[in-house]
Amino acid sequence: MSNPASTQVSSVPHRVFRLLTVVWVGSLLTIGYAVAPVLFTALDRISAGAVAAQLFRIEGVLGVICGVLLLVLANGLIRRGNDAYRRLRWLIAAMLVCVLLGYFALQPFMNAIRVAALEAGTDVAHSPDATRFGVLHGVSSLFYLIESLLAIALVWKLPTAAGAGVAGQEGARGAAGKGVAG
Repeated sequence: MSNPASTQVSSVPHRVFRLLTVVWVGSLLTIGYAVAPVLFTALDRISAGAVAAQLFRIEGVLGVICGVLLLVLANGLIRRGNDAYRRLRWLIAAMLVCVLLGYFALQPFMNAIRVAALEAGTDVAHSPDATRFGVLHGVSSLFYLIESLLAIALVWKLPTAAGAGVAGQEGARGAAGKGVAG
C-alpha cells in the first residue's frame, strides 16, 4: 500500500507541468485566435497593431519562461523514470524554437518597420516597406500557427495518470477494476 502523502508529493511536478502547459497553451490560443482578431475588428489598424504587438511581446516572454520551465520539469520527470515526458520534451523544444524565431528573431524587424512608418506619418500598409512587413508578418504567423499546432499536440499527449508511467497507469487500472469487482 502506498503512502498517500508520498503520492501527493510525487504528483506535484506533474501538476506543475500541467499548470504551466495550460498557461502557455491557453494564452497562446487566446491571444492569437481570439484577442488579436477582435482588436482588428474593434479598433483602427494602427491602434490594433500597437496593442497586438504588446500582447504578442508578453506572449513571447511567457512562452520562453514556460518553455524553459517545462523542459526543466520534463527532464526531471524523465530522470525519475517517467518516460511519457520524453516525447513531450521534443514538442516543447519545437514550440520554444517557434517562439524564439517567430517573436524574438522576426518581431524586432517588424517593429522597426512599424516605427519608421509612424515617424514618416503613415501606417505600415502605406509605407515603402509594406511588402517587406507583409512577408515578415506572414512568416511570423506561420511560426505562430506551427507553435499552436504543437501546443494542441502537447495538451493531447499529456500523461493522464499522476505517475505518468506504465506503473502509475497500471495502478490506476487495477484500482478501478477492484472498485467494479468489489
